[in-house]
Amino acid sequence: MSRLFYDAFKRLSFARQRYLGKLRSYWTAEARKQTRHDNNNNINNQGLPGGSPVANQSRTFRYHDSHSRYNVFRRPRVWFFGFGVGLATVFGLKETGFVVNKSKCQEEDSADEGTKDKSRYANAIGVSYDLLQRIKDEVGAPGIVVGVSVDGKQVWTEGLGYADVENRVPCKPETVMRIASISKSLTMAAVAKLWEEGKLEFDAPVQKYVPEFPEKEYEGEPVTITTKMLVSHLSGIRHYEKDPKKVKDEKEKLNRDLEGDKKTRTTGSEKKEVEDEEKDKQPGMRQSSTAKPEDMKCSNAKNPAKKKEFEQEEYYLKVKFENVIQALNLFKNDPLIFKPGSQFLYSTHAFTLLSAVVERASGQKFLDHMMKLFRELGMLNTVPDKNDPIIYNRSRFYAFNKRGRLVNCPYVNNSYKWAGGGFLSTVGDLLLFGNAMLYSYQALYFKDRAESTLLPGYLRPDTIKTMWTPVDKTKMSWDKDGKYGMGWAVVEKKQQCGQCRSLRHYVSHTGGAVGASSVLLVLPECSERAAVSTWGSPPRGVVVTIICNMQSAGLNSTALKIALEFEKAQTL
Repeated sequence: MSRLFYDAFKRLSFARQRYLGKLRSYWTAEARKQTRHDNNNNINNQGLPGGSPVANQSRTFRYHDSHSRYNVFRRPRVWFFGFGVGLATVFGLKETGFVVNKSKCQEEDSADEGTKDKSRYANAIGVSYDLLQRIKDEVGAPGIVVGVSVDGKQVWTEGLGYADVENRVPCKPETVMRIASISKSLTMAAVAKLWEEGKLEFDAPVQKYVPEFPEKEYEGEPVTITTKMLVSHLSGIRHYEKDPKKVKDEKEKLNRDLEGDKKTRTTGSEKKEVEDEEKDKQPGMRQSSTAKPEDMKCSNAKNPAKKKEFEQEEYYLKVKFENVIQALNLFKNDPLIFKPGSQFLYSTHAFTLLSAVVERASGQKFLDHMMKLFRELGMLNTVPDKNDPIIYNRSRFYAFNKRGRLVNCPYVNNSYKWAGGGFLSTVGDLLLFGNAMLYSYQALYFKDRAESTLLPGYLRPDTIKTMWTPVDKTKMSWDKDGKYGMGWAVVEKKQQCGQCRSLRHYVSHTGGAVGASSVLLVLPECSERAAVSTWGSPPRGVVVTIICNMQSAGLNSTALKIALEFEKAQTL
């Protein structure tokens, strides 16, 4: 109201000033004309003693007459001002009342909803912020960004620290970072869609789609690699380590460590946060940012087996591969580590082969097909990790050198592993993707229970259920309570004894790349909460994603704690 009143009063005041200005100009000109006339009379009457009394009388009369007329026109100023104030007041009140009545309901609803959400999740945000700050300090990450959604609604996004230390650019929800191996879950969505459309067979040999990949043998016997083996890391294709003997030795040592954990009844939660991921995911160490692997030094002496993770030369490839078929040359002639289907070995190269399968099954270039998927899901900030394009809000990437100092990571070209770890994204886009998968998982169930018409999910519920089902002989290195499914790691609901630790069902994928760590975690609504909640539309559950511009940060445990905090707040 005050703004409208001010504008109206200003316009009226301007009009009044303009009117009075013209009036003054007119009477000033008249007064000057009369003065010149009087002066001429005085000159003509100078011969009379004492001047002409008639002329003097005339001059006095004319002066008072003009002055009176000017005052007459000044009197309306008070009236004009009062009229203007009254008109502006009435007009302002009327317009203000109209605007308020028009938007009052919307503003009140929005304010009430925002205040309600802020109040409901205030404690969860506070606890989660402390958790995030702690992990940021522990790993020395320059910047970290978190995003949380509850029942499909984004309730918290925040950035801590710097996306660019040199230029003091702070992290924010729009910051674009490397998502590393979360790319595997994105690729899995494309694979599942092609399977639903009948364009791809999970159990067919990969040579059906990619004849450029040679037939394989293991210990002199022909073996078959299928698409299903690729998405579950059972193909036997190597990861970054080229020596099969070293890989087997590391796996045996890891198995002994797992057996030791079982005997001592330890969950390994602290240890897994240090070790975090096997191979492509976050090893618990700090690495040099120099391009020479032999210069890499590890500050974590407790995990010598992990020292060499980011020392592998293939992490720092600068070669640009024109297409995914060409990228197969990097490993297609190397021997298999084990017989396909017999053991689990996390392999980013296996997903490179998978990208070739997607390309041939879809009839599109792999990146074109993925960009189409991103557009359909509304993920407009998710793009390939290319160096040339200008990507707004892109973060820089950091590591620690052998002296423990923060340095910029070297330039790398990720064209050899788009499917397994080559995309950039934001927490907002990853929340969209997580909720799209959760919606697909729950759509049929909620349609039956809520008796309402729902739009179909991006994937069918049975497809998501298959993806989120643990596969035999697999492992989940960042949470030893789970196993790997198809493009996702899965922890099933479980409680062995009363009053003992109860495991919640959730799925996640972590990622580790040069200068980057990430996690995407989906915690579906538990059956206990569903039994007492008001049925509505899916998705129902909590989705958490964290990305940071520092390699070797174990984020899965922190993401799970944050998810549980927000779920608890939702039930209050």
